[in-house]
Amino acid sequence: MIQKSIPSLFTIGNLMLGMFGIMMALDGKLSMAAIMVIIAMLLDGLDGRVARALKCESEFGKELDSLSDVVSFGVAPALIMYVTSLQDLNSALGWTVTAIFPVFGALRLARFNVRPGIPGYFVGLPIPAAGGVLATLALFNKDVSAPFMIVASLLLSYLMVSTVKYPNFKKVGLPKKAVLIAPVVIVVAVAVAVVFPEQIAKMIFALLALYALYGFKQNIDRLTARRRHRRRRRSEDKVYQSKNG
Repeated sequence: MIQKSIPSLFTIGNLMLGMFGIMMALDGKLSMAAIMVIIAMLLDGLDGRVARALKCESEFGKELDSLSDVVSFGVAPALIMYVTSLQDLNSALGWTVTAIFPVFGALRLARFNVRPGIPGYFVGLPIPAAGGVLATLALFNKDVSAPFMIVASLLLSYLMVSTVKYPNFKKVGLPKKAVLIAPVVIVVAVAVAVVFPEQIAKMIFALLALYALYGFKQNIDRLTARRRHRRRRRSEDKVYQSKNG
């Protein structure tokens, strides 16, 4: 019984860190709020691996994971962005942009839960990656304008519900013995992040932004290829019609 509960403890930790991030954002502790989201990403990456290593995957765990993700990677990052960049804007605009992000994140998770995926890939940007980018991007609020933040938030929202394929690293297995080491890794990661919150958050931003932009580039390449294919078809049709006209 205890063994079956271990993966859910990681998921509950993810949810609690999301709540801590929200409260820290409201208190103005923005770097630490972003760090809470990043550490929640670590726990989110471990719960499924631990469940597979202990052979105790369950529908309950999957549903709890999705609900936790909406809070930790949807609501918390959106609120961090709002506090840093949008609260001085027109209320209707700021509230709408802030709300769109977690709503699209919830849609992304619902689709993930009911549709079969593509082996080795996520369809759409995973909400932990999108939330991590938004939360850490907010730390650049002194250097980045509010309009840029709005565009970035809407772009991340779109990428979550898009059909762009992203590499899936969650299926990388975790040996059963490594489950015992996981708490130590978490404690070390938390200690380093607390000592260097802003530096760690900005470093993580660079990695996550590259991952998000990879999919964006893939989408542009796919659209470009479609246009080239249509133009080629049209030119071929014109040549055929001229020969047989």
